Amino acid sequence: MNSIIQNILVFAAVALAVAFLVRKFVWKKKKSKKSCSGDDGCGCH
Repeated sequence: MNSIIQNILVFAAVALAVAFLVRKFVWKKKKSKKSCSGDDGCGCH
């Protein structure tokens, strides 16, 4: 019984880690067109 709970927790941790990596590196957010009122108006700091 204890090994079943341990396996579930391990798979949940791996799934969360994979979801985080996919969200961070695969689903890139599109950069907004707003400028940050800097000198060049590129919208980045």
